[in-house]
This record gives sequence, C-alpha cells and structure tokens, in this order.
Amino acid sequence: MATSDPPQLGDKARAALRVRGLSPRTAEAYLGWMRRYYEFHGRRSPRELGEEHLTAFLTHLAVERHVAASTQNQALAALLFLYREVLVMEVGWLDEVVRARRPRRLPVVLSRAEVGRVLGEMRGVPAIMASLLYGAGLRLLEVCQLRVADVDFDRSVLLIRNGKGGKDRQAVLPARLRGPLRDRLAAARALHEADLAEGAGWVALPDALGRKYPEHGRSWPWQWAFPATRRYTDRVSGQVRRHHLHETVLQDAVAAAVLAAGIPKRASCHTFRHSFATHLLEDGADIRTVQELLGHADVSTTMIYTHVLERGACGVVSPLDRLLVKEPAGAYSAGGLGWAL
Repeated sequence: MATSDPPQLGDKARAALRVRGLSPRTAEAYLGWMRRYYEFHGRRSPRELGEEHLTAFLTHLAVERHVAASTQNQALAALLFLYREVLVMEVGWLDEVVRARRPRRLPVVLSRAEVGRVLGEMRGVPAIMASLLYGAGLRLLEVCQLRVADVDFDRSVLLIRNGKGGKDRQAVLPARLRGPLRDRLAAARALHEADLAEGAGWVALPDALGRKYPEHGRSWPWQWAFPATRRYTDRVSGQVRRHHLHETVLQDAVAAAVLAAGIPKRASCHTFRHSFATHLLEDGADIRTVQELLGHADVSTTMIYTHVLERGACGVVSPLDRLLVKEPAGAYSAGGLGWAL
C-alpha cells in the first residue's frame, strides 16, 4: 500500500496550533507571519534559513514597514513557533534573537462625565454593549462573544469564558443593565425561535464541546447574547448558523459617539476598560480586586492605572496650585483663579 505524501507545512502549522490550544485569532496571525516570512525569502524552505534571514525579516518590518514593537514581537513569536513546534528544529540561535522593546504608554482614560457623554450618544444594542465594556471592564471580543448562559442575573455576574490567555473569570453585571439586558435576551430568543422554525438556529460551539455534544448547537443557553442580523451556512457541517454581532459594528458606533460627544481624546472601545479600572481605583477598590476583575495575570499590568488617577501626575499637587499671588491693579486674572498673568 502506497504511503501518503507528508502534509504541507501550512497544514502542519495549523495542526500544531490547534493541538496547543491557541485562539483562532492568534493562530490566524501566526499563519500570516509564517506566510510573509516564506514569501520574503523567495519561497525558500524555512529549514534552509538561519539567524541572518530571520534578522533580515524583522529588520525589514521595523525599518521599511515601520511596524510597532508589539507587531514585530508577534512576528518573532510566530517564527519561533514555526521552528520549535512545527519544524521541531533545535536551533540555538533562536535564543539569541533580541526582541523589540515596547515603549511604555499610558492608557487613554475618560472621565466619568466623558463616559456619560459618549454613552449618551449611543442607542440600541451597541449602547448596551458599550455600557458593558465600561460597567464590567470587558474587552471588545469578550462582550461580543457573550453567550446566554454566561449571564447570571441571580448572582449579578458575567462569566467570561476563554478570555485572553485562555482563562475564565467572573465580571460584575451592573445593576443598571439588568433590565436592558433582559430585554435584549428576550429579543434574541424570539430571533432564535424564528430561526428554529425555519430549520436554522445553529451556533458555532467550542471544538471539544461541538464534537461531544453537537446537539447543543441549537440549544438556547449556547446562543450568542448579541447575535448578528444575518445568517450564514457553515461550509463543513452545512448548518445554517448565526454569528455574534461583528466587533466592527460596536467599534464604529463608539467612534461615532466619541466624535458626536466632542471628546478630544483618542478613545476607542478599549478606553472603556481603561476607564473602568481607573475609576474603581479612584473609588478606593483594592488593586488585587481590580486585577482579578480585569483578568490580568500579573498585578504589574494593573499598576499602570495608578499613574492616571484623577489626582494629578504621580498623585501630587502642583506647586503652582499652592502659590498665593496678590494681583496688582489692572492685572489679568486667568479665569478668576487667583494669580496674575
């Protein structure tokens, strides 16, 4: 019996990514960098390439493509995965590759008044989703991928499944969102029942669960809390499914609301999460509690929010604000603040 041909490198990479449980988005990004590396060196086999080739590719990204340090490091991580996990090559020079240093950036944070102005410009489903970003400190995809079973009204918590790093955690369900969220789920259930009546009503399940309990794909608890408006047919199973609302819908709605509210900051969906953490710390919440709510692996990541509290830089009062200056006659008072300019 003839032996089958060995799988192509791309197929081996996909299999290795699945086995190690990387998220679909991470896997897609890694495959993209492997392909670009292959194309950059004239479609030569990565087995024939060495340290100088990897360095040339990373230099090209930094010098000619002007990518950020985080992007360059992601490309390096993808190629390390290629050599170590896919090709299974013992190449000592990989340990000597220098990672790009990421610049330290302070997060953009909205004041409470600014959050209210932005949310006040939003309507419908995006308004509820944006309120969850701020009220529960969720990431963009975490709110988009909420399922019905993840909303626990009795305990006032949201269950975040397979978050960043593959971790589960609990987030707070704001009391002000209980009513709107119940109404939203009622509308989603009516939509699901209409889909079932038409022979549809399927939803994508996590891999292991989908194989073990495929019938759960039509059950109500596994449906998306924020379903898309259109259905699609899965090419593998042939099931007529409904995806969750695409993240760009929320991103566009937030961008339009920030513009309409006249907020002069580079605010995005993730800004709500930054604001959630900062405002909790301003209210006296313990930083370990904030770390747990955000799902940070290291408290040092959460510590960044201590630098943007509404107490001035580093929590000090400017000496100018303590300066007492007697205004001479006819001096211009800057807004009546008590000093002469």
